[in-house]
Amino acid sequence: MRPTYLEINLNQLKQNIEAIRAHVAPAKVMTMVKANAYGHGIEGVAPFIEPFVDYFGVALVEEAIQLRALGITKPILVAGGIFIDQLPLFFEHDLTLTASSFDLLTAADQLAESTRKRLKIHLKIDTGMERVGLHEYEAEEFLQKSLAYKRLEVEGIYTHLANSEISPVIARRMLVPPTLAPHASAGEQSPIEDEIASGEVQERPRNDIVDSRVQLERFQEVLRFYEKNSLPMPMRHVCNSGGILNLPEAHLDLVRPGVLFYGVYPARDIEKKVDVKPALTWKSQVAYSKVTMPGRSVSYGSLWQVEGSPKRVVTVPCGYADGYFRRMTNQARVVINGKSYPQVGRICMDQFMVNVGGDDVKVGDEVTLLGGGIAAEELADWAGTNEYEVMTSISARVPRVFV
Repeated sequence: MRPTYLEINLNQLKQNIEAIRAHVAPAKVMTMVKANAYGHGIEGVAPFIEPFVDYFGVALVEEAIQLRALGITKPILVAGGIFIDQLPLFFEHDLTLTASSFDLLTAADQLAESTRKRLKIHLKIDTGMERVGLHEYEAEEFLQKSLAYKRLEVEGIYTHLANSEISPVIARRMLVPPTLAPHASAGEQSPIEDEIASGEVQERPRNDIVDSRVQLERFQEVLRFYEKNSLPMPMRHVCNSGGILNLPEAHLDLVRPGVLFYGVYPARDIEKKVDVKPALTWKSQVAYSKVTMPGRSVSYGSLWQVEGSPKRVVTVPCGYADGYFRRMTNQARVVINGKSYPQVGRICMDQFMVNVGGDDVKVGDEVTLLGGGIAAEELADWAGTNEYEVMTSISARVPRVFV
């Protein structure tokens, strides 16, 4: 096997989902396994975790079909944008459709009638994301029309939160003009927060921030359609990872943990109410080790040069084609033999170099790129991105090992 690989701790994923389930009970859990299970390897994650979840969620029809090929029998919701010509696949593979438009709803019904088959659907309401779904102010006609289609079973109705990772304290700070929010030292409450808490200053919403509580209110207004018409309520779901942590009143019937399931919190400052831990460790080995003299430059572009005394520079067989971002050049760090070392020189497509100074690091020594003391948040900072992109960018040519 290639010496560069991901080690996935399946038992940790199980502990994570159990912690999430306990936090949201009695709501059910739809585990999001899109994007190759957030880079963890859908082929190992999904079959293992299936007994512990109620539903699976994916973005693409192709991802759902892959789950069925893996032997998954639990319901699978395809949450991304869906094309009408993909609808036959939903019937063929027993998938749940996100009905996000009048056209898609009508086409699904026509196909159901022509094949004499039934199809489960979840209605998608756009309460502020402006991505997929009917706006809440035009939803009543959409809901009414969905009832007319006898071969479509409206199993669920949902929306997606745009800013769920913003904690209540941060949200309050964002809801007042910046000129009214003096800086506070770490661990202290700012004067404006004191005034808000005392009621002396009223919150004034920013027009460019969509508040999760407003989205929830819009969604609940849509749901009143079923109450007004004395109709059974479909399964309601709102919360992604941030909503699970920040908006307990929105847990409703089902939650959709994504990054939280994989042990990473959706924001740095979010309150860690659920005990989850990362399940992924990215490992490699030293492929080459040599002493480099002062004045010699390392890698393309000569962006790093040995200064002072000779330095041992080792080569790691991993590069940006594996998802180890080129833009982390001269910023990243790795762990070798329990010690942290800086990456140096331009990160190459298949390899990068590390300055181990005067230490005796040998070919074959283990290198940790992520996990084992290096957090996804650190790689995100070095690359100028977020933790989601760090994990989902680890390419398919990096083997996944499930333990």
